[in-house]
Amino acid sequence: MFIESTNYAPTPKRIISLVPSISELLYDLGLENETIGITKFCIHPQQWFKTKEKIGGTKNINLQKIIDLKPDLIICNKEENVKEQVEEMATLFPVYLSDVNSFDTALQMIMEIGEITKRKNEAEDIIRRIESNFQKEKITLLKNNRVAYLIWKDPYMTAGGDTFISDMLKKIGFENIYTDKNRYPQVTITALQNAKPEYLLLSSEPYPFKEKHLAELKKHFAKSNILLVDGEMFSWYGSRMLLMPAYFKKLLLEMG
Repeated sequence: MFIESTNYAPTPKRIISLVPSISELLYDLGLENETIGITKFCIHPQQWFKTKEKIGGTKNINLQKIIDLKPDLIICNKEENVKEQVEEMATLFPVYLSDVNSFDTALQMIMEIGEITKRKNEAEDIIRRIESNFQKEKITLLKNNRVAYLIWKDPYMTAGGDTFISDMLKKIGFENIYTDKNRYPQVTITALQNAKPEYLLLSSEPYPFKEKHLAELKKHFAKSNILLVDGEMFSWYGSRMLLMPAYFKKLLLEMG
């Protein structure tokens, strides 16, 4: 069954997280003993990555291993996980399905996870600290700020306007040139050139852009500022949002 924070009464004792950023949140909520399974992409915290049971990737779940673990709560995400797999799991176990596409919906998700896992006070504390950190850093917004944020290569893919990434770009003063597109549209070099972005941001994930890719793109975008950025800081909704304001401030200072 699919559950919401308002209609789930039991205290979960055996949790599986299929969302890397939410696995980190569970750790910060103090759910060490309750979390029994994660994905191979749940790399934070490192001690969980080394010790917790892996149940496959975010889009390639080992259902039999999940059945064997007998969870009383599975945490999924509409974007991260495959719909058919999520629906099949929901016929067997309670499933919380998050849908995060903005700063506000990320905070809502944190609160809902806190309520479901009976860590409401801890969730409220994380939310307060996130909001405080964003207010405290006094991030200076950019001018001449048209940006394309690339998440993939061959083909190139960018972040559309209905994504958490796009909302984070907006929060620090960028104008996403693909805000009128949904999800993660494919783009060509020619289309990017015609859009004339002032900035091209190359994410460290899911595609691991490196210096060689920056140099390659520089041949096509001599007038654009091209930077390698930490993809976790733009896309990991959850407790990693505590670290985002300081990272964004440092990034903008480096841009001059």
